[in-house]
Amino acid sequence: MGDGVLSQDEINALLSGGIPDAAPADDSSGGSAGGELSTQEIDTIGEVANISMGSAATTLFSLVNKKVEISTPVVSETNWNDLASNYTDNCVVVRIGYTKGIDGSNVLVLKENDVKVITDLMMGGDGTNTDGEISELHLSAISEAMNQMMGASATSLSSMLNKMVDISPPTATLTDMSTISGGEIDAFLEGNFVRIAFKMEIGDLVDSEMMQLYPISLAKEMCSAVLNNMESDSQSTVDDGGSAAAPEPAPAATPPPEAAPAAAPPPVAPQMDPSMMQGQPMMAPPPYMYAPGPQVNVQPAQFTPFGPGFAAQFAQENIDLILDVPLEVTVELGRTNKTIQDILDFAPGTIIELNKIAGEPIDVLVNGKYVAKGEVVVIEESFGVRITEIIKE
Repeated sequence: MGDGVLSQDEINALLSGGIPDAAPADDSSGGSAGGELSTQEIDTIGEVANISMGSAATTLFSLVNKKVEISTPVVSETNWNDLASNYTDNCVVVRIGYTKGIDGSNVLVLKENDVKVITDLMMGGDGTNTDGEISELHLSAISEAMNQMMGASATSLSSMLNKMVDISPPTATLTDMSTISGGEIDAFLEGNFVRIAFKMEIGDLVDSEMMQLYPISLAKEMCSAVLNNMESDSQSTVDDGGSAAAPEPAPAATPPPEAAPAAAPPPVAPQMDPSMMQGQPMMAPPPYMYAPGPQVNVQPAQFTPFGPGFAAQFAQENIDLILDVPLEVTVELGRTNKTIQDILDFAPGTIIELNKIAGEPIDVLVNGKYVAKGEVVVIEESFGVRITEIIKE
């Protein structure tokens, strides 16, 4: 090979050595070559996940009050070792089982910092309180968020599968991906499974990746159900179109022109097809279409006049019927707004500042309606209220 020309033996050696080296490249790429899912099934799972997580993103927006964007999913087959090798920090793993409609479960994997941001926003913060370790409060809050998100996702899935889909309450755990085996989270993670990766953005606070893991058997079941539902819808559309077009040949059954004199007398109110009238001059309807009806005597309505005491008389009678109905009278000293975190910090001795200034009149409400102002007085050993002003609307 010193002269720049390969001998036949060298060419054969290269060819025999290159073919075995090419096979592992496809296996390590994480693609679907040689996998259990077909290309059509992968595309179907991606579309199902895209619609489902779109509904989940809308639900998350209502919880955090921030713009939430979830990108188009990327679907692949993988195993736990390959998955865990991409994570060096702790993650929050949320397991959600399906209890109705489909058989199986799915697992959501979120990064630790993303969970802190979401839970801080849910508790009224600005999303920057991410110091410290994840506590039971964080896990409980993210479980509730995932419960509502996956509930919305299950609703979308129900419409695609054309059957009721329900989920179990989620369970969230803080997990070190590198030290735990997949089977400790869910049995289907012991072998190959479906990985659906989403890019998730929450305002300018989160720009990260969220993963959803499915058993391959569940993914195939969903694909089959979605494709069968689409096929039945398509067949139904074809059937409806055929039945709608069936009456069109009816004009061919009309008698030939020479048979017209033998036809029956014209109907009283023939039905005309508007499409047949296009481009035709407007003709006056034949006289037989309008039959005179019976003579009707029409005159203005007559009402009994109301006298000066009429309204007062009936008002007094009506009010007497409800004089013994009990009403709830509430005296409101003041109000304030607190976050969930502030309320959780309440303890005996905590002082809550209200929006009323000392000496300012208090509000009197009847059945929740603001009716008067007053001042607090003491009657023997009880508090009372002296009305100082009646509120008139």
